[in-house]
Amino acid sequence: MPEGFLSSEEYDEQAHRLYNDGDYDGALEMLKEGLVLYPNAVELYVGLGYARLAREEYAWARQAFGRAVLLDAAHEDALVGMGETLLRFGERSEALRLFDRVASMGFDDDIELMLTMGRALYRSAMYGECRDIFARAAASRPESAEAAASLGYALHRLGDEVGAGRQIRRALRLDADLHEARVYLGHLLYDRGDWEGSLRELERVPPSEHWDPLAVWRLMELKRTLWHLESGDARLAPWEQRLRELEEFDDPIDRLLADVESRMGGADPDDYFDPTQLELFERPSEPGATRVIRLADGHLLRGDWQDIVRQMRDHAGFNHESLQQFMRRFAERWHEDDGVEIPFTDPETFLRAAVRAGLIRLEVEE
Repeated sequence: MPEGFLSSEEYDEQAHRLYNDGDYDGALEMLKEGLVLYPNAVELYVGLGYARLAREEYAWARQAFGRAVLLDAAHEDALVGMGETLLRFGERSEALRLFDRVASMGFDDDIELMLTMGRALYRSAMYGECRDIFARAAASRPESAEAAASLGYALHRLGDEVGAGRQIRRALRLDADLHEARVYLGHLLYDRGDWEGSLRELERVPPSEHWDPLAVWRLMELKRTLWHLESGDARLAPWEQRLRELEEFDDPIDRLLADVESRMGGADPDDYFDPTQLELFERPSEPGATRVIRLADGHLLRGDWQDIVRQMRDHAGFNHESLQQFMRRFAERWHEDDGVEIPFTDPETFLRAAVRAGLIRLEVEE
């Protein structure tokens, strides 16, 4: 091999760093370059599969993981990656078979593999199956806060609020800085009507570590209600600033795609109002106004625009994603399934467009 070439391990390590930094394009190019030199490197094919998954290129991911399994039929990461990809195609039984095989190979105490499999099942709304995997992970690694929190999320999706709260609190005892779990607990307490408890948990997460706009909005609402604060109070300033940052957060690619979709739709989505629902679409929108949305499966959601999108995300099993990621995912799904273009620049535009397309219904609350 000519001097100066990286080894396959070095290609894999550099691609892994790029992947962890969110540079999926860079990781993909690094892996493809490495495979030119090392066409039988299993780890590079596994990395290629995960880079394709991150880019939502599922057919290409399946091909990459398939090649890795062909080279090494017992490679645990390749099998898990293939199982995760099969779930994207709805091949649940085969995916479960691969996950069971990995566990039976002695990797049921590998916390990262178990969490990867459980999260893949969670995203596919297979809550009973992911609960079982998270429970095994939590039992084999009782010191893992991530395993305990993940088990709590699954239990919540299955309707076991007591068990969910117990596991999430356990996770926070193991790692007080597991901010995602603390925000989740804050939402659980809010939904139960425990305002003081919810505020206590949400406030323990520093403003810079809050990534859920609804959590910040609820925190400020609770402060105003429980502390009797007025708008402009200095004690609200850090949270108001964080909410502005989150609402203004905009990925350039998402913005470009949303603009293209809006133009393809032939009109500004705010230019048309359904005459039968005019009173529900008054402009400007009243901040925080409660609305009722009925999903295609008949499920009713209540809240302001942002709250409804959050509920849609959780109902669909994607609460690990940001609202922007979730809206993009559903806009793409509706485009593929129904041939309609739904902009996803913000929750209000997203929901209004979906109502006009007949994908969901805006109801008048009695």
